[in-house]
Amino acid sequence: MLVLGRVRASSSCGKRAEMRWSTGDDRGDRMKTGLNRVIPDHLPEALQREPPLPQPRICMWKYLDIHSMHRLEKTANTEEMREVLAELLGLSCPEQSLRDAITLDLFSHALIFCRQQGFSLEQTSTACALLQDLHKACVATPLGNVEECYRYFTSVLFRHGVRRPPFSINLFREEQLLALADYVVNTYFRHFKLYKYVFTPQVRLDLSLTYVGLQPPKLWPEDETEKGGEEAEEQAVTPQEEPETVVPPEPQPEPSQVSTLQAYIRTQMNKELRQLQQLMEERLQASEERLSSKLATLERPFQPPSSKGKNKTK
Repeated sequence: MLVLGRVRASSSCGKRAEMRWSTGDDRGDRMKTGLNRVIPDHLPEALQREPPLPQPRICMWKYLDIHSMHRLEKTANTEEMREVLAELLGLSCPEQSLRDAITLDLFSHALIFCRQQGFSLEQTSTACALLQDLHKACVATPLGNVEECYRYFTSVLFRHGVRRPPFSINLFREEQLLALADYVVNTYFRHFKLYKYVFTPQVRLDLSLTYVGLQPPKLWPEDETEKGGEEAEEQAVTPQEEPETVVPPEPQPEPSQVSTLQAYIRTQMNKELRQLQQLMEERLQASEERLSSKLATLERPFQPPSSKGKNKTK
């Protein structure tokens, strides 16, 4: 079962109607994808240059070595296998982290598939490494790169189906290659956008507006407040006399251009709302009249016959 979570990214405000793109922190070492497509110029420089994909290589014993595979082979049930797999993959607490839970589900189901197909330890380790490299290529960029990832997956897969050392080995048979390719397509590539949504940082646009020529609201200076506090401290207070608390009168805010602008905006909004309400009422009335005319035309065939038929019967 795939668990989805929302990734929050840090953002910062701009000035004078500036638009800034902000992304989240980088999540570990990321493999990169190269795309020959048009990218908007207003994206950050880190997103405009998409890094290239790595060269396809043999990935047997790349992440899970022979000792790790023997530990997984000795597990008796699925829960024990998931615990060992979480330890080998460095997943601290999958129960609390959504990303760790999704990663654990991805590789645990892959191990179950390899056991059902009767893969050897070498084949199982290679299948998990191939899936992990594909996942790194997917989450390397928030932009869409499903076609590039699929080409990378097939090229790495064929590196383990043909004997041509040192470039490729015949680790899988033809039917095993087809079964593994169908499994990855029906599981990972079917939910490709969901994995990319969870594991890549979101890009957010922070828009801030500054009205040119508008004076800022007047603020009361802090010097007057500080002087009043110093004068109160200088007055000597005898022990018999109780200190009197003097509440300074609150200054009345002067009308500024900000309040005038707010009143103007409020007036225009009310005017637009009234016009919109009137337009909606006119449209509703017109549609009601059309429906009434249609109902009248439908009721006409059911009227009683005219007097000409009665004269004929006589």
